[in-house]
Amino acid sequence: MMLKFPIYLDYHATTPVDPEVFRAMAPYFTEVFGNAASRNHEFGWTAEAAVEKARNQIARLIRATDKEVIFTSGATESNNLAILGVAEMYREKGNHLITSPIEHKAVLDTCHFLEKKGYEVTYLPVDSYGQVSPEAVRAAIRPTTILVSVMGANNEIGTVNPLAAIGKVCKEKGVLFHTDAVQAAGKVPLDVEAMGIDLMSLSAHKMYGPKGVGALYVRRRNPRVRLAAQIHGGGHERGMRSGTLNVPSIVGFGKAAELSERLLPDETARLRRLRDKLWDAIRSRLDQVYLNGHPVDRLPNNLNVSFAFVEGESLMMGMKELAVSSGSACTSASLEPSYVLKAIGVGEDLAHTSIRFGLGRFTTEEEIDFAIEKVVSTVRKLRDLSPLYEMVREGIDIKAVQWTGH
Repeated sequence: MMLKFPIYLDYHATTPVDPEVFRAMAPYFTEVFGNAASRNHEFGWTAEAAVEKARNQIARLIRATDKEVIFTSGATESNNLAILGVAEMYREKGNHLITSPIEHKAVLDTCHFLEKKGYEVTYLPVDSYGQVSPEAVRAAIRPTTILVSVMGANNEIGTVNPLAAIGKVCKEKGVLFHTDAVQAAGKVPLDVEAMGIDLMSLSAHKMYGPKGVGALYVRRRNPRVRLAAQIHGGGHERGMRSGTLNVPSIVGFGKAAELSERLLPDETARLRRLRDKLWDAIRSRLDQVYLNGHPVDRLPNNLNVSFAFVEGESLMMGMKELAVSSGSACTSASLEPSYVLKAIGVGEDLAHTSIRFGLGRFTTEEEIDFAIEKVVSTVRKLRDLSPLYEMVREGIDIKAVQWTGH
């Protein structure tokens, strides 16, 4: 087949809308345009039925019940509603929250906001793979702890957290457990009941649905989770999130969730095989390359690699045929090295050389073959220009070199 350039390998930042999703959405823009809150005529009833079908499709993906799915404008709002909603509602019980330093900014910035309001937040250190230890969670819980928020899978390094084990600790201690599952949903199996999850943030555009729509799972039983609304007016979504529902996008989100559930086993196997092919080729043909994140407990479509003696931005400039990332989409405008890589102990020099490859549903074998050749040739070309790399190849320990300045 003919390759189309640039080749998209940034599926963690966003995904194209699946054609099946697009077809499901289309009628709801022009033909079935009712407001789901209009309860007195057929236009509203039809829209409401479509929303409820989507709610069921999303609930099935995470093994929840329909009434536990609240629609939002996206994962950022879902994270805000979960964290701020719990903090406000359970303020009399306590003011302490637990999270990790490698969460998405939508979680970290919300926690920083609460700290200014007098709340206390513990940022649990992660191990060198980026995992949070359930025992560290247990040790950090206090009588005043009201929420633990740990992501399902990291958006940069792809590491998957032991959610079931963390959920078990939270249940034993009677503390609510929230997970930002934006990257994990549709890539790894999720079961809110088996994993002891009380709140879960989801986003449509990370699973081949449209941008601008998300969901928050809110547990209804054992325990019943209550949230203080952050948006007021109209009492939509069981009073937790007011606002006219975005019916076309919600329909698309539902279809995307249904497809993700159905395709998950086959898609996981295919993406893992392509990802491993890319990594095996890179490490067999280049030296001084390092995998970031857990070697096994990681998203099947994620590969984050540090290429020593090559500046990450230069590498991306040299590979314009590949759409890849040097960090998360939300922070890639910054010249600072990734806070995620710093947290797992990657040195600043190596952190600046890191590239994230995100494979997806429409990634082909031919695209990976091209990417392998492009990455290897570009790294070699840039290293040919590096005196430091030349010194290392000659066996010189550059850490022991005494540099002099004039």
